[in-house]
Amino acid sequence: LFLITFGPFVIFYLAFYILCFVGGGLVVTLLFGKTNSEKYLEQCEHSFLPRTSPGVPKCLEEMKREARTIKIDRRLTGANIIDEPLQQVIQFSLRDYVQYWYYTLSDDESFLLEIRQTLQNALIQFATRSKEIDWQPYFTTRIVDDFGTHLRVFRKAQQKITEKDDQVKGTAEDLIDTFFEVEVEMEKEVCRDLVCTSPKDEEGFLRDLCEVLLYLLLPPGDFQNKILRYFVREILARGILLPLINQLSDPDYINQYVIWMIRDSNCNYEAFMNIIKLSDNIGELEKNYFLKNFLVC
Repeated sequence: LFLITFGPFVIFYLAFYILCFVGGGLVVTLLFGKTNSEKYLEQCEHSFLPRTSPGVPKCLEEMKREARTIKIDRRLTGANIIDEPLQQVIQFSLRDYVQYWYYTLSDDESFLLEIRQTLQNALIQFATRSKEIDWQPYFTTRIVDDFGTHLRVFRKAQQKITEKDDQVKGTAEDLIDTFFEVEVEMEKEVCRDLVCTSPKDEEGFLRDLCEVLLYLLLPPGDFQNKILRYFVREILARGILLPLINQLSDPDYINQYVIWMIRDSNCNYEAFMNIIKLSDNIGELEKNYFLKNFLVC
């Protein structure tokens, strides 16, 4: 009945009609999706374009304003007699090692403020932890033992130099080499010859020491900032610790400091006898300031 009614080609027509229906649906879906996609893309492009907002004029107003004075908390240890010299050290360090080249690049004080704040935070942490340490055993036991060990090493090195052939006159270099050899023998394979005799190794040791101190004293965020950490490390190592060590190891400075300490004191009989008992070298007694002071008195 279906074939008689619609003819023998009805199957081809039916297939053609279904194909057209499906193709039309796909075309309508494609056009609809394309239109919606173009609208969405246009919205996205407009969303990334700069909008006219009050942010830019506000930034311009902020830039035109005068720079506000930066307030710095000058408290470090809680004692004014200590805080003021420390603030002077920080100020002089920034002036001598940072400001002279930084002001040629920028006038912004924020970078200098960050370095100063980092130094102050490290000093505050150091002062806080120092208050928690029991210093009495250290000053009465450990530092005395270390000083006594150093003197014993020096005496033994002098003894080895004198035991050599009298025809071979010992020089300062021989005394230094013998001193470190004795140090290795007495300190159980510990020798500080490179740190004490090589300026390059001394600077490297001070850098490593400052790196450890900054790791212990600085907050994690400041320590992970490599640029700021390297600046602070170099200031501490080359600007503070190295000149301090050079000054403290200067014989003239030590003599002047000893003279200042005993300026108002007189050498009594007990001190004179203790000096004679503790020293077995006539040359040292002749050069000893205490003995001279006693003889003058």
